[in-house]
Amino acid sequence: MNKSKQEIRKVVIAGGGTAGWMVAASISKLLGKNLEITLIESDEIGTVGVGEATIPPLLTLHQLLKINESDFMAATNATFKLGINFENWRDNGMDYFHSFGTTGKDCWAAGFQHFWLKAKENGLRDDYGVYCPEHVSALNNKFAVMPNNGLNYAYHFDASLYAKFLRDMSEQYGVKRIEGKISKVNKCHDSGFLTSLLLTDNSLIEGDLFVDCTGFKALLIEGALNTGYDDWSHYLPANSAIAVQTKLIGEPVPYTRSIAHENGWQWQIPLQNRVGNGIVYCNKFMSSEDAESLLLNNLKGEMLTKPRHIQFTTGQRRKHWNKNCVAIGLSAGFIEPLESTSVHLIQRGITRLLQMFPYSGIDETDINEFNQQTQNEILNIRDFIILHYNVTDRKDSEFWRHCSSMEIPTSLRHRIEQFKNSGRVFKNPNDLFSENSWIQVMMGQGILPENYHPIVNQMSKEELNNFMSTLKNNANKLANSLPTHNEFISHYCKTEII
Repeated sequence: MNKSKQEIRKVVIAGGGTAGWMVAASISKLLGKNLEITLIESDEIGTVGVGEATIPPLLTLHQLLKINESDFMAATNATFKLGINFENWRDNGMDYFHSFGTTGKDCWAAGFQHFWLKAKENGLRDDYGVYCPEHVSALNNKFAVMPNNGLNYAYHFDASLYAKFLRDMSEQYGVKRIEGKISKVNKCHDSGFLTSLLLTDNSLIEGDLFVDCTGFKALLIEGALNTGYDDWSHYLPANSAIAVQTKLIGEPVPYTRSIAHENGWQWQIPLQNRVGNGIVYCNKFMSSEDAESLLLNNLKGEMLTKPRHIQFTTGQRRKHWNKNCVAIGLSAGFIEPLESTSVHLIQRGITRLLQMFPYSGIDETDINEFNQQTQNEILNIRDFIILHYNVTDRKDSEFWRHCSSMEIPTSLRHRIEQFKNSGRVFKNPNDLFSENSWIQVMMGQGILPENYHPIVNQMSKEELNNFMSTLKNNANKLANSLPTHNEFISHYCKTEII
């Protein structure tokens, strides 16, 4: 039988930060009654801490964990997020917005983009985004939590405060935290399974299942198990980032800003009392000194931290679950934070682990299913990120010329050509991003479909005009009814002292 006889009773989480404490909170809250859960972290080891922007699925995890939204947001200096504003990505001076919401109204045979394309042919001048309530609300700096998911939203938060919030919760559910550094990972000579972690103070932490949250070091999944890594630098050449925090000037907006520069892009993530800033670039096209200078020259507000330099290789571990070790977070791989997917991938890894939790012993069929699902989802995310770089009119630097001319995965090439030819987009299994996300980014980056579905011709010109006007008015009406983003935060989740 292809199964370990060892029942899982002791879970050891190596590393804290966002990933470690999300794992600890989830397992202890949802499965923890019969488990002994230990988390090892060192206060001396800092976290990467650039992942302060999230996407809407995080709300589902919070609901499962019964986290009070107002309490969580007040504790983490959080703001709301309705999407991402992409500036200079298609070309200098050209912006577009990738919202979390649904744009317009689909019919059974064709998405709303087909109706918009027909209306555009008839002389419509409205941008595609004006038919999306989240888009209109964001750019008017409006927000409220609405009944029946009236607005799709996510969060910006302080990653360190989020880890602390989850640590407090986890310890209430019995998680034991051990302060220390790992000096050695011990394995069974016969099976190759991990058996214990030796700390620098000679403490020995034994376990049945190990979760590697040690970040880029990947001490367990790679350092001990030599799992291997698929390098995607040929598709996503950026390999460096610099992060810095500044004081907030003015009011926080309900969206992330992504600002393309000559050799990379800059993020701005507004929290209640500060802004998370950073730049992502490839050191083959720009030096770290020039990148830091570019970032600092484009900051607003007083710097609160020194610039922190981060090196990375985009890609994923060849197995996310290997023997009795599951990698969650940066130890499993890294896709740059362009679409705020880092926290989501932590969440998805946790969800899959909970669904396939090996109480009675580790089964290879579960391992294989876990790895296959994870890899398929990450490949779709990878393609979505490549899309932003490859489909662009920018030719103003060697970096952008490289990105626009590089070979791309066949899977992405198919999606681009299908949309360009017919306006059609189909969501793949395990695809995080909806059809509307693909549409917004492809059109934002400059692809305008050459054809639309003939079903839209069933509408007369007058009917189509009325249809489009109603949808636009509905989006405007909703946005106009909302308080400002800052007004809503002030009475809903204000952070008192940071």
